[in-house]
Amino acid sequence: MTDPKVQFSQLFLRLALAVTMLSAVADRFGWWGKNSAWGNWENFEKYTRQLTFFLPESLSRLSAYGATFLEIILPLMLFFGYKTKAAAYGTGFLLLIFALSMTIALGFKAPLDYSVWVGSAAAFLLAGQQEYSFTIDNLNKK
Repeated sequence: MTDPKVQFSQLFLRLALAVTMLSAVADRFGWWGKNSAWGNWENFEKYTRQLTFFLPESLSRLSAYGATFLEIILPLMLFFGYKTKAAAYGTGFLLLIFALSMTIALGFKAPLDYSVWVGSAAAFLLAGQQEYSFTIDNLNKK
């Protein structure tokens, strides 16, 4: 069993990463209303194109769909604690790729403003845990 001193902070980290990523997905579909950064899929595709300027347009569009798919699946896995280690590593690498793309395309300040480096580091810290509390993974062990 995970140390009681760690289990709640670990749960909080899992939920914080999951909710943050799902919020970004909600934003690109305009579900945050007037508080949206992108507000709609077209604006999100333009932003993705800006970050993936080095790719052909078709691959840039594909990366927008791929990122969105992963930003739905990985946080749901984290939220419910299903394949938690794999989901944490996937989240860490996805956010790392995003941080690097933002840095190259927009400069050093942009990923710092959105705490993308922190999110990536947090996901890798979570992935390094030996055990996870409050997860579907634990139900499967029994």
